[in-house]
Amino acid sequence: MNKVIHLLQQVHVHPLLWIVIAISIATAHFLEVCLLIGIIFVHEMGHAAAASFFSWRIKKITLLPFGGVAEMEEHGNRPLKEEAIVVLAGPLQHIWMVALAYALLFFNLIPEDLFLLFLHYNLMIFIFNLIPVWPLDGGKLIFMLLSLKKSFPIAHRQTLLISFSSVGIFSVLTLFAAPEQINVWIIVGFLLFSLYHEWKQRRYIFMRFLLERYYGKKSDLQALKPIQANEQDLLIDVLEKFQRGCKHPIIVESDGKEKGMLDENELLHAYFTEKRLTDKISDLLFSY
Repeated sequence: MNKVIHLLQQVHVHPLLWIVIAISIATAHFLEVCLLIGIIFVHEMGHAAAASFFSWRIKKITLLPFGGVAEMEEHGNRPLKEEAIVVLAGPLQHIWMVALAYALLFFNLIPEDLFLLFLHYNLMIFIFNLIPVWPLDGGKLIFMLLSLKKSFPIAHRQTLLISFSSVGIFSVLTLFAAPEQINVWIIVGFLLFSLYHEWKQRRYIFMRFLLERYYGKKSDLQALKPIQANEQDLLIDVLEKFQRGCKHPIIVESDGKEKGMLDENELLHAYFTEKRLTDKISDLLFSY
């Protein structure tokens, strides 16, 4: 019960949403807006409940005029299986909501037109959230899939490039299918702004990923994935090979032969604590 209360305390309503609600009352569309807000709220609470189950740090849950977002104080260092569950927990809420609405319709507890409207809104939000655009659920799933094989900065950059392309395709389709839909163009603008901000902050986001890896919980990363590095490689170049969901022993080589091994925490300690920003891996090998 305390967790439920804590989650509800994290819910914030964007000021623009209050304006939308006021307009809906004035234009007799209050029911439609309430349905949308209710569906979005349940969707975001699905994310938050799953995150709370895994003891993630939840920053806040914001309800926007055209959607919602559950912000976490996690920086890409949780197990990928956990993150997949947290991301999918939002879309999965639509299944039981539609099933419940159908049961209410079956027992004649709600009119058919209300059920169809509720079904339409659920499908719309479900499909929209799975578009491969960051920070939608589909974009987060793309990031996780790329992270299985690629380093954090490469997977992150490719996710953003895919997202920009997806927004472009979505905009072209909207231009031909429904160019007069102002609300859709507002959503497109919001997505482009979010992507631009994420792109500008990508280096900071990578540093935050490394810092969380250094100072965060050490027991979360179980899989070992060795990184082979030449002794002449710069420290930062090796750090940029770090992946999500695994821990890296660093195998240092010289002329094709193994010269030694370093733990990833030794690299992180050298970079963040000792400020050895321009050192080569060979310098660390002799130090440790």
